[in-house]
Amino acid sequence: MDTMRDRFAPVVSRILDEDPRVAVVLAEIGLVPFLEAQRRHPDRVINVGIREQLLVGAGAGLALAGMRPVLHTFASFLVERPFEQVKLDFGHQGLGGVLVSAGASYDVSGGGFTHMAPGDVALLDTLDGWSVQVPGHPDEAEVLLRQAIGAGDERVYVRLSVQANREALPVDGQHLLTVREGRRGVVVAVGPLLDQVLAATEGLDVSVLYATTVRPFDAAGLRRAVGASAADVVLVEPYLAGTSTGAANDALADVPHRVLGLGVGRRELRRYGSVDEHVAAHGLDAASLRERISGFLDVGVPGVPA
Repeated sequence: MDTMRDRFAPVVSRILDEDPRVAVVLAEIGLVPFLEAQRRHPDRVINVGIREQLLVGAGAGLALAGMRPVLHTFASFLVERPFEQVKLDFGHQGLGGVLVSAGASYDVSGGGFTHMAPGDVALLDTLDGWSVQVPGHPDEAEVLLRQAIGAGDERVYVRLSVQANREALPVDGQHLLTVREGRRGVVVAVGPLLDQVLAATEGLDVSVLYATTVRPFDAAGLRRAVGASAADVVLVEPYLAGTSTGAANDALADVPHRVLGLGVGRRELRRYGSVDEHVAAHGLDAASLRERISGFLDVGVPGVPA
């Protein structure tokens, strides 16, 4: 199966052919797949070199000129390094654009901590007006990319990852999807962690919801899944643990509830290892998730250890 990032350049190149308002801004990373599109549209595929602050500033300048800019590099260089430019050039000026990251939390683990960005969504959460899309499959990435680029002048962050679920689901860029129904709690799986969550909750009497759109958070969808009684909710996110616990708490403010946020821990792992090793180290593999989810919800399969 190709990766989400494999889909990115072909999809956006087709959009460049279709929509003269769209422009792509790169900072050296990801340039090669766009060389043919750059030949066709030399004024709308722009490489600023390894200058991430300029990447964001140039994108905002294109937005000021009425264009729909698409900015791309690794998440640590797109959100964290030029955060002031994201905050001021887009947010303070009220401009729209699409930030598309690669690398996720630790996809480029061999690059060291400079190439890891588990805090990107939490950081954007400090700003107003950003939608955040976290696809879990290349087909979903294609759908969400097209929606993001075609979303008028909104500010959208699309987080791509090499981690992916086996099958795509019919995501709509707005709502939580109910994948499994149960009575003893609700588990929300975000993006590429759905397969791990489904394996972890196999046989447990819990509902599993799937989220690819995490901002704005589908509060109404969570409320419907929980119902009117007391609720226990577990959020499993592929970035900083607890990033969406506040949103879930707000959604359930008038219902007695408990929320557990699982995700990437704050402790820096200095033995960088592989993606799978990072998944296990942060307790996001199926076996670890099963233990943590069943312990919090106090559920299990009769005769089977939790």
